[in-house]
Amino acid sequence: MTHDHDLVLRPTEAQTTAALNPPPGRNGGDLVVETLAGLGATTVFGLPGQHALGMFDALRRSDLRYVGLRIENNAGFAADAYGRITGEAAPLLLSTGPGALTSLAALQEAAAASAPVLAIGSQVPVAGLGGGRHGYLHELTDQASSFRGVVKSVHTVRTQSQIPSALAAAWQSALTAPHGPVWVEIPQDVLLAETAIPVVTGVDATPEELPPRPELTAVAADALMKASRPVIVAGGGVVRADASRKLRQLAEKLSAPVVTTFGGKGAFPWNHPLSLQSWLEDRHTTDFLEDADVLLVVGSGLGELSSNYHTFRPRGRVIQIEADAGKLESNHPGLGIHADARLALQALLETVGTREDDTAPARVRELLDRVGKRIAAQELTLEQDVLASVRKALPPRAPSFWDMTILSYWAWSAFDARHPNTMHSAQGAGGLGYAFPAALGAAAADPTYPVLAVSGDGGALYSVAELATARQYDLDVTWLIVDDGGYGILREYMTDAFGEATGTELARPDFVALAESFGVPGVRTSPGTLEADLAKALATPGPSVVVLPAVLRMFAPTHLGGGS
Repeated sequence: MTHDHDLVLRPTEAQTTAALNPPPGRNGGDLVVETLAGLGATTVFGLPGQHALGMFDALRRSDLRYVGLRIENNAGFAADAYGRITGEAAPLLLSTGPGALTSLAALQEAAAASAPVLAIGSQVPVAGLGGGRHGYLHELTDQASSFRGVVKSVHTVRTQSQIPSALAAAWQSALTAPHGPVWVEIPQDVLLAETAIPVVTGVDATPEELPPRPELTAVAADALMKASRPVIVAGGGVVRADASRKLRQLAEKLSAPVVTTFGGKGAFPWNHPLSLQSWLEDRHTTDFLEDADVLLVVGSGLGELSSNYHTFRPRGRVIQIEADAGKLESNHPGLGIHADARLALQALLETVGTREDDTAPARVRELLDRVGKRIAAQELTLEQDVLASVRKALPPRAPSFWDMTILSYWAWSAFDARHPNTMHSAQGAGGLGYAFPAALGAAAADPTYPVLAVSGDGGALYSVAELATARQYDLDVTWLIVDDGGYGILREYMTDAFGEATGTELARPDFVALAESFGVPGVRTSPGTLEADLAKALATPGPSVVVLPAVLRMFAPTHLGGGS
């Protein structure tokens, strides 16, 4: 019996000729861009810096498209979104020290959301890699250690011959479930030195599969078939694994209601008879989940937000399918299945029988009715109208990116994403400034649809420099800025907790005039004209800014007491 790995890969005559006669003038940076192209990359994000110039010079000799942002953290957010939209690892080129470190918050978000980002940074020359203090510009005693607690894997290159293998290993790591960011660092002198290494043509970095163990699938299927009140929690892992269709098939086969987490928005049809939607910050929903005799959790760690701030106390059996082994049973004991969501759902589909339950849709309708009445009693029509206007203006398949702002918190619970992988927010790590640069990355990934970014004025100030990027590359992103004069959600939190807020009020620019100074059209809107203004901006190619002066309020939390 012959195995693939027993075969000797012999170069063709043309490959041999090309390998023996590499073109002159190439450096270590060429090995980087050639390897990226060989791995399948087409677009790279980043920001040049002195130590990284070898990579950026090599871009000139490649077919890779470069999208340069103005701040490394924003470049990381753009790469994160590109990875989410395409499912490919998004290369992010960075320089040593301050440039590299500025990307850390974006890489934390990518790690929390399982977005595949291949961050490639320069390093001080090889002589400085021993952790000494040689006085090089940008030098850190141990740059890799700054990334080790954030990314999936760290790869340090010391010679040019290591570049293709290091990048291939990192690519494979980024795209093996769970997806995530990885870090590769290459010394300045390795990037700049001329190379005689042949042009990189053969690179294999096939991600490893993560199937469920069959004995665990058998136990899970048996429990689900015997359940009288099964419920499914669908997390971001379902979206990342492109497993939404299999989720729907399983839910229908089991007659099991489905709630999607904030990271799993769009994983299950919003108006499906079995859809509990996403009202996770609601005690009625928490009670419903606690009442399940079998709770199937797919692609979620049941963290703080998904567990209604850790007030969720399941009484039934928990079955958790999760690609990140560290999240298995990390919050609730149960049957932990370490597997990719798509492969695990397929295995369950092939194992379970059909379970009839005519009462499930009625129980779902009753829950949503109770949630709706609770929200209606709080007289929050402005907030609901604004969110409804956004939904009406946004084409059904157009992606949207949401910053950490009050309208986004509403959207987590109340927004119908319409399709999987179309609604993305920074709730993984919770950093400010995500929406606009991420939307730029999505627009670079797929120009087929306009992209919406939603920020508050506080978060917008993290990202205003990228108006230059939007204009320079003519990216089709409409940026909705809800201007309430400060950090609105922090203002609300502090007022509730301490009686008054500190440090939350902000001087801010005239966002319309600021956008126009970058050559980006801007419009000031109102709740009554928002839908029309937003629809017009989205229908007009290229970047635009829509500013909504409004003070929005959050709906009352219900994790502190009963379902009032």
